[in-house]
Amino acid sequence: MNEYSKGRMKKYELSQQQIQELIDLAFKARKYAYAPYSDFYVGAALLTKSGDIYTGCNIESCSFSPTICAERVAVGKAVSEGAREFIAIAIVSVPKDGSDDDSEAAPCGVCRQLLFEFGTDTLVIGAKSKEDYYVMAISELLPKGFGPIQLIKE
Repeated sequence: MNEYSKGRMKKYELSQQQIQELIDLAFKARKYAYAPYSDFYVGAALLTKSGDIYTGCNIESCSFSPTICAERVAVGKAVSEGAREFIAIAIVSVPKDGSDDDSEAAPCGVCRQLLFEFGTDTLVIGAKSKEDYYVMAISELLPKGFGPIQLIKE
């Protein structure tokens, strides 16, 4: 555990019902994804400490650099509404055609860094379906992460 993690790990717990709701909302959000170039459609549902849920989908651009991931859309929506503490985010990335490509949903490196910014304890639920998913803390997906503690002077 690094200095940033000490004292910040809240060890959130989710009920089965909460996990299922987040996965369901992530699948619903995925339907709105704009991914005409990759055909890789992603949805996310972010649960805040206040109990609010924000969804997002990936939005591609033909020049790729402006492309934004579903996770960052959900975080942006939450932060723009004042949320700063997150409990969990569900991510689904099953291809839109429904084919089973045997891949687990996982946040990219940029999304891991952004989620880490708001707490090392945020849970990530990567789901292929409501029955097939994993749950890990963002600190497990981004070990020895760089966070605000390295920049904030007390």
